[in-house]
Amino acid sequence: MDKKTSQRILTDQKLRLFLTKQSHYWFFHIYFSHYVTHPTANFQKEMFQLTEDENLRNLVIVSFRGSAKSTIVNMSFPIWSILGIHQKKFILILGRTQQQARQHLKNLKTELENNELLKADLGPFEEIEDEWNAYSLVLPKYNAKIMAASSEQSVRGVRHGQYRPQVTICDDIEDLASVKTLEARDKTHQWLTSEVIPAGDQKTRVIIIGNLLHEDSLIMRMKNAITEQELNGKFRAYPLLDEKENCLWPGKYSTKEHIEAERKRIGNEVAWQREFMLQIVTNTDRIIYPDWIMYYDEIPPCHRKDFRGAYIGIDLAISQKSHADCTAMVSCYLFGYGKDAKIYILPNLINEKLTHMQTLEVAKDLSESIGFEVKARLYVEDVAYQGSTIEQLKHSGYPTEGIKVNGQDKRSRLATISNLVESGVVLFPRKGAKKLIGQLTGFGTERYDDLADAFSIVISQLSKFCINRSLSNPIHFTEPRDYSMFGNSTFGNILDQQF
Repeated sequence: MDKKTSQRILTDQKLRLFLTKQSHYWFFHIYFSHYVTHPTANFQKEMFQLTEDENLRNLVIVSFRGSAKSTIVNMSFPIWSILGIHQKKFILILGRTQQQARQHLKNLKTELENNELLKADLGPFEEIEDEWNAYSLVLPKYNAKIMAASSEQSVRGVRHGQYRPQVTICDDIEDLASVKTLEARDKTHQWLTSEVIPAGDQKTRVIIIGNLLHEDSLIMRMKNAITEQELNGKFRAYPLLDEKENCLWPGKYSTKEHIEAERKRIGNEVAWQREFMLQIVTNTDRIIYPDWIMYYDEIPPCHRKDFRGAYIGIDLAISQKSHADCTAMVSCYLFGYGKDAKIYILPNLINEKLTHMQTLEVAKDLSESIGFEVKARLYVEDVAYQGSTIEQLKHSGYPTEGIKVNGQDKRSRLATISNLVESGVVLFPRKGAKKLIGQLTGFGTERYDDLADAFSIVISQLSKFCINRSLSNPIHFTEPRDYSMFGNSTFGNILDQQF
């Protein structure tokens, strides 16, 4: 833009409003020009375009630290949504905590108070604390409100007059603590899907910005839902350097020396990879890494000659208290011999609080439903009271073996068979084993590890068959599988759906 045009825009309010109403890009560069300290990058231009697309209902953006994503999406966009052609009346901004939410609003308030050009075009405004215990900025001239709240607050039923939230912006609603356990990740996801999204209507736009903190974080769940077309929307990731080592913001980092200087300024390789390269940094204490997990799309027919049998690992729990561990059962099929062996984990995982009698019935049902011509073998951890369960299953005619741990802790047992996961001997279903995989890759940080322990029990017993070529009583089928034997049983239905 030449100097003459710039001067005209600054002096002609009608022209300025006309131009900025049409374009978020021009709105930002006119009203927030003091933030434009480097030439605007192409990825930032795409951010502006994505925010302008009113038909884009769900948008997830992750970008490197200092990329201006919060300034563009969380500060400029809410105001433009009101002043611009979208003419929104109610904007909801959400942070992780109340303090963060209020800081988001404070940043907006500071701009409205100190940005003379913006204040002249938008003002007046006033700050209130409403019945939702959330702070708001009201723009009477437009009958509009911007409200800030946190994941610690309920936003169910919030309105501004007749308006539900028309744009909801979630800015850094996750942190390293909130993604540490499955329970915490589920809580954040539940809050978004049961509180935040229902607070709007069919036309409400939901925009989430943040960083990649965990393979199962909210942002990753949203990304996967969009990628698998379970959710309409777009996901964009903007690392400082792309796959070809090209810098996404050459106007700010013009040379490799500038990038290296920034890296040294951070002084923490883990932080650099996570915050600038958008890499999900794995914990060095992990036993099983996410990129080790290999999947199968279908299981070979069990009438093949190399079918070895069906097996179940069981980790028992006795307490029915809400905070106690659950009884876990992990089932699998073994195919092949020695170095050609493959173990297929089945999706019919059991991870529930069961009474003693319920445990016996579920184990029997599972053994019969996956065992085909013979009952599947049960491997049960043999500790203290669990011996009675083993004896009762044996007495009922189910092939059951008690597994002594001999003082070996859970971590050591999992580490012993981790090589079978890394080498691809153990394969997982694409659907139906998410909780098991989460416990394996997050072992030591996840609150529960029942499925991981049941997995260790059964895989440790099968590991010797992946080396040795002998197995007592190998099972061979000469006829195709017939699912009719399962009737309408739960496990039969699961097998039909998955296989």
